[in-house]
Order: sequence, then structure tokens, then C-alpha cells
Amino acid sequence: MYYKFSGFTQKLTGAWASNAYRPQGLKPVVSTEAPPIIFATPTKLTSDYTSYDYAGKNKVPELQRLFQKSDGVPIHLKRGLPDQMLYRTTMALTVGGTIYCLIALYLASQPRNK
Repeated sequence: MYYKFSGFTQKLTGAWASNAYRPQGLKPVVSTEAPPIIFATPTKLTSDYTSYDYAGKNKVPELQRLFQKSDGVPIHLKRGLPDQMLYRTTMALTVGGTIYCLIALYLASQPRNK
């Protein structure tokens, strides 16, 4: 015997084999038409784009010069004060978090006095 989940009673009910393999009465759909080709013809040609859509100066060449300069400063500190502040804050939070975790582990390892 075959069983099918009934959406109305929310229980398993007896069913024929053909209904048991098609839940909730869904039947497989076989398309006789070929699907449309999505990328058959481009809507815009790449040669149509002559200018960029953003308003702003291209900063890549000057950033490349800045980062490729060999002045002995690590790459993550090359942009000056903002990078230093971010680096120091990250290091302080890392050290503080490590100390906090070690204290929490120490306190968790000690038995509680009643």
C-alpha cells in the first residue's frame, strides 16, 4: 500500500501509487517548446560605452604610487594617521579580548564556594 501526506488532515492517508509519487497532486510538466536563449543578442555593445558612469577622479594611479613607495613603512600603515589609529585600536581590542578570555577561563576553572 502507498501513503501520501494529506495537506487537509495533516496526516498520512492511503493512496494509489501514481498519487503517492506526486505530492499534493503536482504532476511533472514536460515543456514541448525550447526555452528562449537569454544571451542570444546583446542589448548594448561594449563599444557604445565611451565614458564612465561615475562622477569622480580615478584615484588608482596615485594610490599605486603611494603603496609601491619603498619607505620602510608596512603596507597596512602607509596612509598615515587613520591607518595607525585603526591598527592600534585593533591591537588593543585583540589584547583586551585575549586577557578577558583568559580571566574567564581561570574563573570557570575554579570551584564555587557555597
